[in-house]
Amino acid sequence: METMSTGRRSILAAPFIRCAAVALLMTSITTVAKADEFAGPTFRKGLWHFVRTLDMIAHRKSKQRLLERELTACVDPTVSMKATFSSPSVGSCVSARPEKKNNQYTFANRCDVMGPVSTVITVHSDESYTEQNELSEGQVPRVELVVAHRIGDCGTDTAQVSSAKTLSH
Repeated sequence: METMSTGRRSILAAPFIRCAAVALLMTSITTVAKADEFAGPTFRKGLWHFVRTLDMIAHRKSKQRLLERELTACVDPTVSMKATFSSPSVGSCVSARPEKKNNQYTFANRCDVMGPVSTVITVHSDESYTEQNELSEGQVPRVELVVAHRIGDCGTDTAQVSSAKTLSH
């Protein structure tokens, strides 16, 4: 009788073990798929210098600088890129998938804090890139440009340095 009940337990346990194995396999596949979803650029972690400008486009040949800001910080820009590439839809704004051509990633429409923007990210290397966001909807067209480059490794005494200028003419 003992042998039969042990046999029954193993027969009953087999489907559970198979289900657990299938669940574990599916979790692994899902995790790998999510990791593979990011098809954007990757950059080296370190001390990076960023210059961000925001211009208002008054006419085709005329622009006015609204903001210029610089930041030097110890960061991993790949983390920010993952957020940019996974921009969720917001309200009626639906983000387009990026198109890659050579060293450029172009989003025809991306939901951003500025609203729906067209974005072009140009990768110069794993230590340098530019990101241009153009907002053409609304009252005044605007262009935001971020120029980023790695300037070294992070140290324990590395401090963030930031400066901002709001310009008006």
